[in-house]
Amino acid sequence: MTDAVNVKPTLGTAIHAISGKWGWFVALGVGELILGGIASANLMAANLASVLVIGAAMVVAGIFQIIHAFTARGLRGFLFWQLAGIVYAAAGAIILYDPVFASLTLSLTVGVFMVAAGVMRIWAGFHARPMTGWRWIVAAGVLSFCVGVVIVALWPAIGLWLLGAMLVVDLIFQGWGLIAFGVGLKARASRHSDAA
Repeated sequence: MTDAVNVKPTLGTAIHAISGKWGWFVALGVGELILGGIASANLMAANLASVLVIGAAMVVAGIFQIIHAFTARGLRGFLFWQLAGIVYAAAGAIILYDPVFASLTLSLTVGVFMVAAGVMRIWAGFHARPMTGWRWIVAAGVLSFCVGVVIVALWPAIGLWLLGAMLVVDLIFQGWGLIAFGVGLKARASRHSDAA
C-alpha cells in the first residue's frame, strides 16, 4: 500500500490560478472606492454606521457565546462563559441603543490606546538601539503617540466623525490596493500568454 503524496501548490501556481480572475479584483476595488467616496460625503453617517455594525456584531457574538455556554454545561467554566456572553451582548445592545455615546467612548478609547502604544513603541525602539532600523520603530511610536494626543485633545468633537474617517481611509486604501493587485494579475496573465 502506497501513501498518497500531498502536493502543495506554490505561490506561483496559486497566483497563476487566479490570474484569470483579475477583473473581479479590479471591480471589487472600484466598488470599495465608490463606497469610500460615498462615506466621505458624510463622515458622521459613516461613523454611526460603523458603530451600529460593531454593536450588531457584538450582540450576535454574545448570543452565540451564551448558546455555546449552554452546550458546554458540564465544563467548569460554564457560568463564566454564560456571563461573558451576557456582558458582550449587553454591551452590543447599549451600542445599538445609543450609537452617539458609543462613538464618543470608542473614539476616546482609540486615542488613549494610541498614546499608550506610541509610548511602548518608543520605549521598544530605544531598547533595540544597537540593531538596524531602531529609528523606524521610534518614529512609528512618535507618530502613534502624536495621533493619539490629537484624538484625545480634540475629544469629544472628534468622536462624531473619527471612526467614519477611519472607515473611509480603509475603504480607499483597500480599493486602490485591490485595483493594483488586479492590474498586476492581468499583466502577469498577459506575460504568460505571450510566452506560451
